[in-house]
Amino acid sequence: VVQNPNGILFNPDSVCKNLRSYVDNKQYQMDELFYLNEIWNSWDHHSRFSHFDKEKCLEGINDSQKKAHEFLKQADWLIITLGSSFIYRLNELIAPIPPGGGVAANCHRAPAAWFTKELLEIDEIKELLEGTLKELKAFNPKLKFIFTVSPVRHIRDGVVENNRSKARLIEAVHFICTKFESAFYFPAYELVIDVLRDYRFYDIDLVHPNYAATEFVLEKFAQTCIDEPSQQLMQEIKKIVIARKHKPFQPETEAHKKFLQVYAEKVKEMMKLYPFLNLTDEENYFSGSAG
Repeated sequence: VVQNPNGILFNPDSVCKNLRSYVDNKQYQMDELFYLNEIWNSWDHHSRFSHFDKEKCLEGINDSQKKAHEFLKQADWLIITLGSSFIYRLNELIAPIPPGGGVAANCHRAPAAWFTKELLEIDEIKELLEGTLKELKAFNPKLKFIFTVSPVRHIRDGVVENNRSKARLIEAVHFICTKFESAFYFPAYELVIDVLRDYRFYDIDLVHPNYAATEFVLEKFAQTCIDEPSQQLMQEIKKIVIARKHKPFQPETEAHKKFLQVYAEKVKEMMKLYPFLNLTDEENYFSGSAG
């Protein structure tokens, strides 16, 4: 799995722009970075790519681009989650405007006066998604798509504005899933908003779904989209991951050493049965060779 090569993105314009950049294996240049709040940033990337060192910032971005390009060549599935129909476009108060119209994927806590906020029309979103899927299919004909809409409400936009924003995403996505045989919709949005509904399924901010909610959605996703043998494998891997996170009170005891030995053998057996699994970190931990 390769997850979010640009970091978390929200709007369809940024999602589509960056998906096309993976196809083209775009390599960013120094002049595409900007300095703000004592660090170097990219308007196309989440702040996890930002860095005090300009060269390291650029290196991290371009390494991620190469990885995404190579992975996308042979991927079977691409899951696209859209969060908001609102875009923030850099205006004339900042120069130079980046290539592609200056839509910021992440505002990086820049002054609000630098941006013009716009709500994309449904037809604009349809056009963005349709063009991008055609490029992706030309690049990797076997690629299939699962679309979801994020149930996280953008309350800062306003309740009414958030609902307008989500409605446009849902309408555009269903248009795409009707038009492309290789595109499917998974109702993560409806599961949280309409099935769970109660605020006990939300975090303290009453906006983000909590652990119980995300586990519920993941369970439904697995039942719908993942075959039975793979679901069983997921449960076995989950046991290993939980064991890896176990913090012993007395690591010198024979009981703990036996615990490590049992899981070290289990990990070796799993990697032998499923060569595509990468459990190297877990193997090193249980065998005592972790750094």
